[in-house]
Amino acid sequence: MGFKFRVLVVDDEPSVLKTAAALLFSRGYEVLTAADGFEALVQLRQSLPDAIISDLNMRNMSGFELLSVIRRRFPHIPVIAISGDYDGAAPQGLICDAFFTKGHYTPEALFTRMAELMEQSPIRPNISKPDKAPVWVPKNDAGYFVITCTECLRSFSVPDSKEEEVRETDCVFCNSKLLYLADVHKLRKPRKHD
Repeated sequence: MGFKFRVLVVDDEPSVLKTAAALLFSRGYEVLTAADGFEALVQLRQSLPDAIISDLNMRNMSGFELLSVIRRRFPHIPVIAISGDYDGAAPQGLICDAFFTKGHYTPEALFTRMAELMEQSPIRPNISKPDKAPVWVPKNDAGYFVITCTECLRSFSVPDSKEEEVRETDCVFCNSKLLYLADVHKLRKPRKHD
């Protein structure tokens, strides 16, 4: 029987979550699941996994925000990010140990990479890994961004007043410096034509 490695899978699509959990379970992993970043943090309070697989574009708390919190609080846990929104290359500033594009990798490639990362953990090379990365936030219809602090986990709004993609602000609650990727294209509603 032996020791089962525990993997936390985070995705807001129920079918993807169910399929990933079944696939990992069939390979002998103990599987925990979460539908967004907040649920993942609740899971992490209950028991720490040996690896985390997370989607990036999720409601409530995005994978970008979750991975920033994980790197800060649990730097020894290897993380694999998976997203269909980025073709082939990890998005700028993403803190993860591996990145896969949804629909463009085999389960074998995922299992191989996950085994390599868990073999290196908890003493993984940290030389080129920053301890903080920008969190990704979409612009809402009111013209501002809602940012969740990676330190205190409280949310606050920031007006859209800059042109840069990567921006910096201070948390209004704990004064931590935060970097964020401003996605000004998300959440724009199409105009109604009369």
